[in-house]
Amino acid sequence: MHAGFVWLAGIRDLQWRRRRFVIAVLGTSLVFALTLLLTGFLATFDTEVDRTLEVFDAEGYVVPVGRPGPFTGSSPIPVQTVDVVRALPGVKSANAVISVLQVTDQLIRPDIYLIGAEANGMGTPRPTEGRVAKAPGEAVVDSRLELKIGERFAISGVKFKVVGRTSGITVIGGHGTIFVSLEDAQKAVFGGQPFATSIAVRGAPDSLPPDISYVSSEVAGADLKRPLADTIESIGLFRALLWIVAAAIVGSVIYLSALERLGDFAVFKATGVSTSDLLCALVVQAVLVSIGASIVSIGVAYLLAPQFPVVVLLPARVQATVPVVGLVIGIIASGAALRRAITVDPALAFGGH
Repeated sequence: MHAGFVWLAGIRDLQWRRRRFVIAVLGTSLVFALTLLLTGFLATFDTEVDRTLEVFDAEGYVVPVGRPGPFTGSSPIPVQTVDVVRALPGVKSANAVISVLQVTDQLIRPDIYLIGAEANGMGTPRPTEGRVAKAPGEAVVDSRLELKIGERFAISGVKFKVVGRTSGITVIGGHGTIFVSLEDAQKAVFGGQPFATSIAVRGAPDSLPPDISYVSSEVAGADLKRPLADTIESIGLFRALLWIVAAAIVGSVIYLSALERLGDFAVFKATGVSTSDLLCALVVQAVLVSIGASIVSIGVAYLLAPQFPVVVLLPARVQATVPVVGLVIGIIASGAALRRAITVDPALAFGGH
C-alpha cells in the first residue's frame, strides 16, 4: 500500500471525527493563548526596562556603596557628589537623579514611579503630548495613569500640574511614571533636602571615592527587574506547566483516535505499510491539531489581552514561536499513540485476537 494513502487515511480520520478534533483545537488554543499571554507579560517586563533606560540614555550610574543599582533601595546620595563625579577622569557628563516608588493622592492608579532630573539632563523624557516640565510644580506623566494635561495631583503634599504625557513608559510591572524637576522630587521624597538616589553618568570613571560605586547600564536594568524576580520565575514555571497541559490534551485525543483505529492499523501492517509511514500518519494528525490550535490562540490572546490590568505586549517574535512550539508539542503528544500503533498485531486484520 502506498504511503500517501496512509497519510490520506489519517487526514480523513480527522474529518470523520471532526467534532472531537474541533473541541481539541479549541481547548488547546485556550491553553496556548494563556501561554502566549504569560510570554507577553515577560516581554512587557523587558520592554519596560529598555524604555526606562532609553529615557535616561546613560552609560552608567553612581550609587552609594552597598546599593545594587540606581532604581531600588533607599540610600540617598548628596547632590554635591555630582561635582565630584563630573571631575573624575573618564566621565563625560553627570546628572543627579531621583527615581523611587511613590504614591499620589489619586484614586485611580495611585502607585507611581517618580523620576526627578535636572533640567534637560538625563532622565528628561520626550513627551508624546504636551511639553516637558520647566517650572516648579509641573509634571510629565505617562498615559497609563489616566491623567490629562491640565489636571492636578499631589505627592506627599507637594502639588503638581500635568503639562505633558508620555506613552508606554512604565516600570516594575505596570507602575506609571511621573517626571518632575529634581528640586520638586527632593521636596516630595526628601523634604527638600539636597539628596538624590543616584547620579546618571555618560562615560565611565577610572576611579571613585570609597563611599560611592559605579554600575553599568546593564546592571541598572537588572536592578530595575530585581523586584520582579520571583514573579518572573513563577510565570516561567506556570508557562511550562501550560505547555504540558497542551501536550496532554493533544496526546489524549490522538491516543483515543488510535485506539479506535486499531483495525485500520492492523490492515495497514498486514498489507506491507512500513512502521515509519504509520507513525508519520499519526504525527501528522497531532501536528495539525497543535498548529491549528496555535494559530487560533493568537486571535484568542488578542481578545483576552485588553482584559488584564497590566499592559500585555505580544511582539511578532513571540507570536511566531507559538506555531513552532505547537509543532514540537504535536510530535511529543503523539508518543503514546505511536507506541500503541507499533504494538498492534497484523492478525487483527483477518479477525485474529
